[in-house]
Amino acid sequence: MREYSHGDEGTPEDAGVARSEVWTGRARNRGQWLLALGGAACMALGIELAVDSAWTSGVAPLAMSVVGCIAAGLLALYGTLAFVHVAVKVHEDFLEVRCGHIGVPRCRIPFSQVAGVDFAPSVTPRHWGGWGYRWRPGKGTAVVVRRGEAVVLRLWDGHTFTITVDDAEAAVRIIRDRLRRAASGAAG
Repeated sequence: MREYSHGDEGTPEDAGVARSEVWTGRARNRGQWLLALGGAACMALGIELAVDSAWTSGVAPLAMSVVGCIAAGLLALYGTLAFVHVAVKVHEDFLEVRCGHIGVPRCRIPFSQVAGVDFAPSVTPRHWGGWGYRWRPGKGTAVVVRRGEAVVLRLWDGHTFTITVDDAEAAVRIIRDRLRRAASGAAG
């Protein structure tokens, strides 16, 4: 299966691409690397406290400081490395979203669950309560790694699934084409 990138224009047929191929897109947030450095600094402080402290002023307070620094550092590192970028693939029958360097969390949404798709020209972390994999009651789910354009899937259950991704307009065109073909195949 050949992949084509988000730089291709138009529908797969317009670009001379067969229908069974996969569209891929990505989005990155370089600013979150600063948070990762902060997490690494917290871990380094925790290790420094554990190694260089005399441990004479009391074990419990120092142990709590060490564990707290290391835990905060690990949490910041995981949170930033897991959501510093997102990879989106539009397959024939489903959309796949992978976050971070190891692709976790990962989500597959079959097009049979999608009622429609829209292009959002400006999504910000403020809309969803921050960066990362977000859920808001009554609204839906989002993967927000940066400000900017996004794909908004309208699901049959009334919720949405929003993904910030570069060249979201191309993804929306391709998903609409796949939804039209699925509807015409079901009607025929």
